[in-house]
Amino acid sequence: MNLVFDGHNDVLLRLWRSRSEGRNPVAEFRNGTSAGHIDAPRARKGGLAGGLCAIYIPSPHDFNLREPDVNGHYSTPLDPPLERIPSLDIALQMAAIAHRLDQDGSWRLCRTTAEIRQAMADNVFAAVLHMEGCEALDADLETLEVFYAAGLRSLGPVWSRHNIFGHGVPFAYPSSPDTGPGLTKSGEDLIKACNRLGILIDLAHITEKGFWDVERLSDQPLIASHSNVHALTPVARNLTDRQMDAIKASHGLVGLNYAVTMLRPDGRDDAETSLATMVSHIDYLVDRMGIDCVALGSDFDGATIPNVIGDATGNQRLVTALKERGYGPSDLDKICRENWLRVLASAWHE
Repeated sequence: MNLVFDGHNDVLLRLWRSRSEGRNPVAEFRNGTSAGHIDAPRARKGGLAGGLCAIYIPSPHDFNLREPDVNGHYSTPLDPPLERIPSLDIALQMAAIAHRLDQDGSWRLCRTTAEIRQAMADNVFAAVLHMEGCEALDADLETLEVFYAAGLRSLGPVWSRHNIFGHGVPFAYPSSPDTGPGLTKSGEDLIKACNRLGILIDLAHITEKGFWDVERLSDQPLIASHSNVHALTPVARNLTDRQMDAIKASHGLVGLNYAVTMLRPDGRDDAETSLATMVSHIDYLVDRMGIDCVALGSDFDGATIPNVIGDATGNQRLVTALKERGYGPSDLDKICRENWLRVLASAWHE
């Protein structure tokens, strides 16, 4: 079994919703559930050894993709910006769940790559605290210091909505990622603070202009934790060849997103999506950037994923498909975990 360190999941969102409904999120993760994609038993069964676990503030209404028109095209309007104080409350609640899981021994909250490797060796899920969209942070970044002290080691300045730090891309097909402005002045300050503290910067939801703003300002490898190939699936969230060239030049990486809307050539939300479709995106990423710049970023618990994967237990089916495609043991080690550990070590000043 090839152990996988995964670049993006929304298990904390699912557990936070369980808590809001009166269930015990720690017991749910520890003992397993039929809901969602990730818990400790399913992670162990599928070789999911750890990953970046997102603090993501949901919109106050259900988010649904706009229905495609007769040509299969859709453009879902961006959600409006969120208020900071309610967002901060939710972020703290999710961080508390992360710490309770750590205290319970159900997972291990990791701040260094040595801690990740030790958790893997101990067969404990290695969780890294990530923030997807920084609605909970203030412009003066005092809350960033507090979240860093609590274990935050990765963030994406925006989700697919605007905030005080920058602009997100919509869920749209077909669409260029060049959909609006980039970073604000506060966003530039955030990037500089992440460079200083050693917090990974994730470009998965930002506009193309924002991508180039980060490329100009950051001293880290460029990372798109859960994004795919625009040339194969032209949704606004996917990466152009030029963006991938910049990621390669920075020795960064792209984590393959399992979301079917970002894999399928038709961009549809259809779980009947093949392993071959997933492998085609891996092949393109490897051909464009090299084996050292490609990893996995499933978006478990945050998207419709292929039925052939199902949940965390299905990761090894993708690994097997990559083996059958001709990827050797060293290649698979890099895609499954080593490339992530390399870029984390660089961003964290190790």
